Amino acid sequence: MSNKLQNVKAIKQMLDGTHKFQTKKTIGFSDAKEAGKKSEHHNIGDVWEETDTAGNVYVVEQRDGFRIRKTKNSEIFQSIREEMRSFPNCRKEKCTCIKSNHVDEKMRKIHGMCFDCVIEMEHEMRTAGTYDEYEQNKIRENALAWLRNAERDVELLKQAYTQASQFVTNAEGETETWTAKMTVEEFEETIEKQFAKFKENFLNKLNGVEETNENN
Repeated sequence: MSNKLQNVKAIKQMLDGTHKFQTKKTIGFSDAKEAGKKSEHHNIGDVWEETDTAGNVYVVEQRDGFRIRKTKNSEIFQSIREEMRSFPNCRKEKCTCIKSNHVDEKMRKIHGMCFDCVIEMEHEMRTAGTYDEYEQNKIRENALAWLRNAERDVELLKQAYTQASQFVTNAEGETETWTAKMTVEEFEETIEKQFAKFKENFLNKLNGVEETNENN
C-alpha cells in the first residue's frame, strides 16, 4: 500500500512539476568553471573577472583578507561622475574645492572653475586693468544666451498654436482633437513679426546702435 501511495505521490509531483528529478539543479561546465575561479588562490592586488549565472560580469580585486566585487562598468560610470564633478579650468595645481556648493556649481557651468578660483582670476584682471572688458564680454554672452532661449520659446509657441493636438481622455483610449488656434500665416504675421522687431532692437542696443524707428 505504501508503494502505491508513493507512486501516486510521485505522479502527482511530476504533473505539478515539483518532482525531485525535475527540480534538481544540474551544474554544467560553465558553472563548474566559475566555481573554480572563485576558489582559486589570488595574491593581494590581483584583479580578475567573474560572470554570474545571469551573465553579469564583475571585476574582483583581492585585498588583504577580503575581496572587492563590483560590476564591470562601474569604473566607467565612476570616472564619468568624477569628470562631471571636476573643475577643468581650475587655476590651482590641485583644486581645493572638495565639497562644492551651489555657487561652485554655478561657476563650473560658466567658467569651469570653483568660486574661489573665479574670485582669484577676477582679482588678477582688476590688477591688470582688464576686468572691465571681461565684464562686458560676460554681459554680452549672457544676453545672447538669453536671446537664443527666447528664440526656442517662440518656436515652441509656434508648434503649440499652429498644430492640431490629440489627447487620450480616458482609460478606454478615447481621444479628443484640439484644433490649432492660429494658422502658420497668422502666427508669422503677429508673434514672429513682433519678436523679429524685438530681436532687432535687442541686438542694436547690445551693440550700441540706436533703436530703429518703427515708422521707417
